[in-house]
Amino acid sequence: MPNILPAPHVAVAGAGLGGLAAAGALLAAGVTVDVYEQAPALRETGVGMHLGPNSSRILFRWGLEEALRAVAVRPVALEVRAQDGRLLTRRPMGDTWEKEYGAPHLTVLRSDLHALLVSRVPAERIHLGAGLASWALDKNAVRLRFAGGHEAAADVLVGADGVHSVVRRTVVGPDHTVFSGSSALRGVVPAAEVPGLAPDTLYMWVGRQARLLVAPVDAGRRLTYVAVLPDTAPAEESWSATGDREALATAFDGWHEDVTALVRAAGTPGRWVLYDREPLPRWGHDRVTLLGDAAHPMLPHHGQGAGQALEDAVALAHFLDGTPAGLRRYEEFRRPHTTRVQLGSRGGGAQKVRPTGAGPDDGAGSGLDQVVEDVSWVHHYDVEAALAENV
Repeated sequence: MPNILPAPHVAVAGAGLGGLAAAGALLAAGVTVDVYEQAPALRETGVGMHLGPNSSRILFRWGLEEALRAVAVRPVALEVRAQDGRLLTRRPMGDTWEKEYGAPHLTVLRSDLHALLVSRVPAERIHLGAGLASWALDKNAVRLRFAGGHEAAADVLVGADGVHSVVRRTVVGPDHTVFSGSSALRGVVPAAEVPGLAPDTLYMWVGRQARLLVAPVDAGRRLTYVAVLPDTAPAEESWSATGDREALATAFDGWHEDVTALVRAAGTPGRWVLYDREPLPRWGHDRVTLLGDAAHPMLPHHGQGAGQALEDAVALAHFLDGTPAGLRRYEEFRRPHTTRVQLGSRGGGAQKVRPTGAGPDDGAGSGLDQVVEDVSWVHHYDVEAALAENV
């Protein structure tokens, strides 16, 4: 890591996955950090998520391997099925992927990962009920003003305040969202409610319009599902909006009994209208920068939202030296990579797998090959190795 100015003080806006990852990485590098979170309590909403090898290797290096493996699942295979339940293709994961990429692919509840990242940041460094309202630069500091009227100051401001980032709006102006044409209904069900599904396997059901992805989480005790459906009526961008149970049931009416069993167990799903944004021309100004969804909000089809935030955190801790030049080096290092991932997520994942075929590897195999090929380079990527080469 470059030489750090004496006792730099970093303010991180947002205590989500990206903000906590950044805070933990900076604290480990000897930086003074305060995290400001608008919520009155530390809790992470959301369902399950994927941690590709590029993500899990970072978490393992941070000393979280044992704790992560205790709550996550390392899927042994991915099965693609037609809506009537026919197996279209099955690809091994588990040991095969861990050997190929040097780290495992894991599935985990978002709340479990959030709790692990919280554990790396002392409670006194996290300030709740502190939603950032505005910020301004002066000669000596970044001045922060919060929704309640109180103020703080720091040497550096890192905007990790998500897709509706206050920091980003001030840096680059108003948002221009891009609607994908789809929305996702998602939730978590007890694995015991769907006994036909193995608690160590990823499933993808593909139909002409709908896609259903199911992954085991919570050490196999629960299943997280995401149903991707066409949507012609965009709603407000939100991670936590309530979905329509009847819409979920209608979309999968007549599908295989494992699918309908999951739908019956699902209760009221959450609804996530799928937006992203065009890659930003810049992430920061002076002693201010962005990280995670605030910098590069992306569609979920490559499962890389959290992974890219973790990589950002490692890179930020490497380049931070208390100066604007260090922040610009961080941005110049990360932007080409995150832009490629961000754009590649459009139309990726299950969207490329066709629902045709009469048997194993007939019709869907080539589509799945393309999905794996699309993300293979991301999974191989080792941000610390790339930083070591960046001289």
